[in-house]
Amino acid sequence: MLIRPPADAVLPGNTPTEPLREAIDGRPAATRQLIDIIFRAESRRVLTTLIRLLGDFDLAEEALQDAFRAAMEQWPRAGVPLNPRAWLVSTGRFKAIDALRRNSRFEPLGDLEAADQRLAAIADAATSVDDQHLEDDRLRLIFTCCHPALSPDAQVALTLREVCGLTTEEIAHAFLTPAPTLAQRIVRAKAKIRDARIPYQEPSPGDLPDRLDSVLRVIYLVFNEGYSASSGAALTRHDLSGEAIRLARLLRELLPEPEVEGLLALMLLHESRRAARTSSTGDLVLLDDQDRSLWKREQIVEGAALVEHALRSRRFGSYALQAAIAALLAEAPSTSETDWHEIVGLYDVLLRVEPSPVFELNRAVAVAMRDGPAAGLTLIDAILARGELAAYRLAHAARADLCRRLGRRDDACAAYQRALSLSSQAPERRFLERRLSELGQ
Repeated sequence: MLIRPPADAVLPGNTPTEPLREAIDGRPAATRQLIDIIFRAESRRVLTTLIRLLGDFDLAEEALQDAFRAAMEQWPRAGVPLNPRAWLVSTGRFKAIDALRRNSRFEPLGDLEAADQRLAAIADAATSVDDQHLEDDRLRLIFTCCHPALSPDAQVALTLREVCGLTTEEIAHAFLTPAPTLAQRIVRAKAKIRDARIPYQEPSPGDLPDRLDSVLRVIYLVFNEGYSASSGAALTRHDLSGEAIRLARLLRELLPEPEVEGLLALMLLHESRRAARTSSTGDLVLLDDQDRSLWKREQIVEGAALVEHALRSRRFGSYALQAAIAALLAEAPSTSETDWHEIVGLYDVLLRVEPSPVFELNRAVAVAMRDGPAAGLTLIDAILARGELAAYRLAHAARADLCRRLGRRDDACAAYQRALSLSSQAPERRFLERRLSELGQ
């Protein structure tokens, strides 16, 4: 049985080293163990190249398994090849060609020509597996999984499955979706890519801004579900936020754009506070009450440096601006010592770059911290009156807090009740219920 690479696997550039290869030659048990190590380290890279060569996700996954099965049979006898990665890609491609030839015997006569053309294209495809080609293949795969022709849900599911290597069951559990439903979503996405002939390639320079925005949005959706789960017993899902950060690091290596740096910075700065956001019993801890000694300084330092670099480029967008706000919050010694004037100013710029009622809400909270709860409440009431955030639980929770601070008990209770009715996350619900209890409800 082949071992699936874990979500947090470290992927080295070249395995095994020559001394390791020579040390295990002639020792079948050690060779099989090494194959497992290579699978964990290289399977996603081999898969991305096979997808390019074969032009089909499912065929590439079958070819990957066939290649490792062949390695389990041949390497203990013949020894480990000098370049295991290239051997696996070549073997997988030939296994796929053999499978297509067998299946073509059962094709209707009218489809034989198309089958022959497909076989010829696969046979003629460049099989380079050097590091640069591998990185190009990974970048192409990310953009293919996040193609705008796919629905947002399909983009997220396909990225987590094919780029990050999560199982269907893991993705379904993370987003509280039945596994069969999630599996069908992935199947439909692959079929859409195949039937619509979506090219497996990087976007052209002219298309890059729009396509990159789609990729960044998918990564941030994954992170947000990990940082603050939409529902369930736990406030956070470290596996998902960790995958999003890993994916953003990979994207930055392949495409060092300012907004990629901005998104990575934003996620690192948020993630730095993870340990302080919940109590030992799993209850929600607000920013004012968090033990800042638990914040991870190395993530704050890295995030702040990335923000500075992105802003200096003068080609930044909303992610870099959000990260700049997060950096001010993370670097402040306390809530009272936070530069709320600067944060409100950054929100003003952010709203010009990307108008959003959620950003407006966040700005209103910052205004409340700068000018007092009454000023913030006026802004939140105006936002809610427009109806755009009527079903957004955090808008009602923010209004409830400001009403509580102003001594408007009945209004606070009504807003907390509304937020509670919209929340399906257990720690959040306990917090809202505790606030209601404190107000005598």
